[in-house]
Amino acid sequence: MARIPSSLDLRDRERMERRDFLKVAAAGGAAVGAAGATGAGIAALVGVPSLAAQSAPISVPRFPQEAAPVLLGNGEPPALQFQAYPGGTGALLEKLWRETGGNPFVRERMDVEPWTGPVPSTAEDLVFQPVHRLSALIRGRHVSPTELFEVYMERLVRLDPVLMCAVTILEGRGREEAEQAEAEIRAGDWRGPLHGIPYGVKDLFSIRGVRTTWGSSDFENRIIDVDSEVVLRLREAGAVLIAKLSTGEFARGDRWFRGRTRNPWNTEEGSSGSSAGPASATAAGCVAFGIGTETQGSIVSPARRCGLSALRPTFGRVSRYGGMVLSWSMDKTGPICRTIEDCALVFDAIHGADEKDPASLTTPFRFNRTLDLSTVRIGFTEDAPQSFVEKLRELGADPQPVFEIPDGGSNALGVESAAAFDFHVAPGGELPEIPDDLPDAERSRRGRFRGSRDVLALDFVQGQRRRHLLMREMAGAMEGYDMFVSGSGHVRLTNQTGHPAAVVQYDFGLRDPEGDDQQPQPLTTTLIGSLFADDKILSVAHAFQKATKWHTRRPTIA
Repeated sequence: MARIPSSLDLRDRERMERRDFLKVAAAGGAAVGAAGATGAGIAALVGVPSLAAQSAPISVPRFPQEAAPVLLGNGEPPALQFQAYPGGTGALLEKLWRETGGNPFVRERMDVEPWTGPVPSTAEDLVFQPVHRLSALIRGRHVSPTELFEVYMERLVRLDPVLMCAVTILEGRGREEAEQAEAEIRAGDWRGPLHGIPYGVKDLFSIRGVRTTWGSSDFENRIIDVDSEVVLRLREAGAVLIAKLSTGEFARGDRWFRGRTRNPWNTEEGSSGSSAGPASATAAGCVAFGIGTETQGSIVSPARRCGLSALRPTFGRVSRYGGMVLSWSMDKTGPICRTIEDCALVFDAIHGADEKDPASLTTPFRFNRTLDLSTVRIGFTEDAPQSFVEKLRELGADPQPVFEIPDGGSNALGVESAAAFDFHVAPGGELPEIPDDLPDAERSRRGRFRGSRDVLALDFVQGQRRRHLLMREMAGAMEGYDMFVSGSGHVRLTNQTGHPAAVVQYDFGLRDPEGDDQQPQPLTTTLIGSLFADDKILSVAHAFQKATKWHTRRPTIA
């Protein structure tokens, strides 16, 4: 394969062999721009496969068609796919090809530093070790995967009645995976940093033989007999799945059919949503890390509420296949952990293109544990924590104020959610009326996915055109910066544009000194990165954590 120098000018690039480029680019995006599917093949794409195959209610279009309509469930994607790079994924891949010398898809194996010093002597000291230290303990044969499994399982079973963080505890299955990991490591087959590490996944993702409830009593006992891609990749990395963790009903809030998931730092309040369970269980030391999803704040919000590190990746970097769809153009999958380095290890195992998710693609990920902060262009907004910004300056960075951050949005989420849940809201193509005598809460619940059903197609498309203008405006605001520090997180904006965000602990105290909550806990801020700069924001956040200890605090749970 031809190696293309990064200094190619336009004329040189036009002369390069297109066949070589396209061969490599195929690894970057399973499908970009438009990706269609017909017939039985449509059930194999992103999200939960067509529920028609599982005897679940389905919907039919309410407009005439020449041919018989394809029966739709929750997961089948539309032919048009959202692309986070404003110039299009094709232009992005060519840009990466030039910048990396024709090698944008090579994945660098991540490792961990060997364990040194005394081994944790108590169960609590062990479960609160970050993933990269647990990995060092396992690799150094100081702790076995089965021993680690038993410690986490005991804690999860004991604390779940308080936290309401687990939907299904996978004790038998988890023990089998831990035993397999232990046998492999004894035989010298170490798969990498996640081998033997217990984790939990948000109960929006399906797993063969295990119920997937989406947080709703409507699906409390449903089994979708499909393994989600993120679970498959973590299984391949040797991680040990011990629980399906809670989500607010249909990915909203922290309340689900069994109750409310609690914040381990203050069990009088919820853990926020909708990745409520992964955040609560990780903060409480019930799992080593959790896998969450975000459409409009559902990784960032619970990570901040529970005082954790987290990564909401650039849109498209992690496959969503097998997960519940809320929005094809906004749903994202990412890690919720105790440290930033852990986020990097988990993300390294799960990112990359997947043919079953036509919006997914592969771009370089090169986490740098020893980044020179003077080489990174960092901005900060007015609400950024001053102590965090000053610490970055002390570490060698030169943060500069960012004055113009755009604002705006589109009607994508409401319309896409209405389409995704049409099978449930209007089974058989008929929209039932909501009785007037129902309590307000139940009426609201039943009406959730109805509000955007009457949006005109013209208005929806025009909204997406304005969304593209917003993306270009954001690109202009980010020009000259690799990232910026945000106190608010700019959650609505950056989920519309697809930008990555890293949550990092920077202090300890009261989130709202004047509010009712007076329980101290780690305080967090957010680093918003340029598109596909996930590695850079994690590297900067890691540099901060190496110089501070806020992330080492642990809650006391009655």
